[in-house]
Amino acid sequence: MIVLAGFGIGVLWGGLLARRRKGNRFDIAQYALSFGIAFALLALFVSIFIDRMA
Repeated sequence: MIVLAGFGIGVLWGGLLARRRKGNRFDIAQYALSFGIAFALLALFVSIFIDRMA
């Protein structure tokens, strides 16, 4: 669940950032997907760390 939440937050943040920078729809989609993947990977590592510590 942490990974999906990280992906969702990344997509929202990337989309809003691209929109604020006045990007077209392809820019918004690219930012949203790349931020989503990056945040999902970060959340995966956090999830593994939490699982190892518990």
